[in-house]
Amino acid sequence: MVKEVLFGKQPVALSGKQINVGDQAPDFTVIGNDLKPVSLSDFGNKKKIISVFPSIDTPVCATQNRTFNKRISELEDTVVLSISVDLPFAQKRFCGAEGLNNIVTLSDHKDLDFGNKYGFLLQPFRLLARGIVVLDRTNRVTYVEYVNDVSQEPDYEKAFNAVKTMK
Repeated sequence: MVKEVLFGKQPVALSGKQINVGDQAPDFTVIGNDLKPVSLSDFGNKKKIISVFPSIDTPVCATQNRTFNKRISELEDTVVLSISVDLPFAQKRFCGAEGLNNIVTLSDHKDLDFGNKYGFLLQPFRLLARGIVVLDRTNRVTYVEYVNDVSQEPDYEKAFNAVKTMK
């Protein structure tokens, strides 16, 4: 279990309850680009990749979102939920400017519900750490990665392979 990650080359403790492969993913509520609440349960029985990142306006986070937007077409019946604490306005602006329309950006800024329930919260900064959570159609966790250094990209191949091997 990852207890801390590097943020700006300094170790920062993760807050919240971390999840593991095999866990039933807890439902959470975040805010969509239309400022309405969105829950995990809203995505039904699709396979899900939850892409977690600190801020859309940083180079590594931008790359992470571009990569998932481009590669999601490789997968059938799968949705990418890109979650940060950025305001929905910033997420919508970024995706519009970049032409990213294959991912769903969601904001955890209001209640930090996702960050606390999934253990990605960098409490001192009120940001989320970088990582990936892959869920099957029943919201069982099949892959999880808490990236040790938020300045590094996640392992896209492992996430995509986790989805590709699902029934």
